[in-house]
Amino acid sequence: MNGGKRWTVYDRYSNNIYLTHERWQHITENHPEMSDYEESLKKTILQGHRKQDPLNMRKYRYVKSFDNLATDNTHIVAVVLFGVSVGDSGKLVPNNYIVTAYQKEIG
Repeated sequence: MNGGKRWTVYDRYSNNIYLTHERWQHITENHPEMSDYEESLKKTILQGHRKQDPLNMRKYRYVKSFDNLATDNTHIVAVVLFGVSVGDSGKLVPNNYIVTAYQKEIG
């Protein structure tokens, strides 16, 4: 992925997950209600519960509830792809990044 890393955090399972500038642009263009909720997106990765996609074992959805979201939405959902890449030393390193994020009414 190009676009440079915007930020990196660890989830509650100690997985390093990052968001690129390009993905943030995608998120805010396709889900404009997310524009004011970047910090809430970070909290979703840091504290949210995750569930593995049954069809793509590399894909996880992180979900966290918030009281202050747009319209009637109650949760932020972040979609993360897990993978590996070759680091500068030639060793495999984690490459876990946010693909998209959106708000949703749940429950």
